[in-house]
Amino acid sequence: MDVDADGIREKLLPHCRLKPGESWRDHDRGHIVACGDAADGEFVRGLFSSERATLAINDPPYNLVMFEKQSVEEYIDWCREWIAITYDILTDDASLYVWLGADQNDNFQPLPQFMLMMSETPFAARSFISVRNQRGYGTRKNWMAVRQELLYYTKGEPTFEVQYTDIPKILRGYYKEVNGTVTENLERGKSPNIRPGNIWVDIQQVFYRMEENVNGCYGQKALRAIQRIIEASSKEGELVTDFFAHSGTTLIACERTNRRCVTVDIDPIFAEITIRRLERFRSTGKTGWQAGNPFQEELAGKRPSRSRAGSL
Repeated sequence: MDVDADGIREKLLPHCRLKPGESWRDHDRGHIVACGDAADGEFVRGLFSSERATLAINDPPYNLVMFEKQSVEEYIDWCREWIAITYDILTDDASLYVWLGADQNDNFQPLPQFMLMMSETPFAARSFISVRNQRGYGTRKNWMAVRQELLYYTKGEPTFEVQYTDIPKILRGYYKEVNGTVTENLERGKSPNIRPGNIWVDIQQVFYRMEENVNGCYGQKALRAIQRIIEASSKEGELVTDFFAHSGTTLIACERTNRRCVTVDIDPIFAEITIRRLERFRSTGKTGWQAGNPFQEELAGKRPSRSRAGSL
């Protein structure tokens, strides 16, 4: 959909419930999905009224070739706008996570420029997390790119709940001689779990064979990664926000962890995908479409089903 192959956007837009400037409210849990620009302060702030979020997870386009590329300066100016809006809609003690790529073919932009811009904001830098992809891209003349960059910032003194995970295979194999016997590190450990650091190697990159896959959503983030963030940096019942809904992963993660979500996407198609993904999860328990797609009923000439919900 990013390149509008075969005029797919023209075919899908009539089936979208939201137009720019409109919002959809879930009557069951209070989630909100909105169609609008993350840098439109009046629109975004209006979605929150007097309530504030304790956690923001933003995954903006990375200014790479799959999107309309701007100069780095223009891109950072745009980021500065939605970062300021994010600060305003967060509680006094809140967390912000930002997924941001680094183009290794163009001086690693926009990551260093974004980090410098953030140093001028009231947010405090806390961690630089790298998530390892199982698949990468590159050429025989360079190291294959297999990482995703995730920046963690805070406002005030937010909650942080330590998380634990299974010991991934990549961390196994540390041998040591104990009383004349060579043992592997798992044999010496007293727990099957470890506390994740800021290098995440235990989360599977989303690809077409996974249930959570949403076809047409380039760079979809793993549900397990988003849930880890949510469970570490928010509590049940609290409000979480995502200014770049895309495939709706943050909304699904909030639904699964008993949080409420306000999420925004500038594209009516991705806003619709986000709503449909929630409806599908509630009706089937499935987190994505795997071999199908969110618009398969319409493309097959059928009338889609709708859940209890309404527009704002």
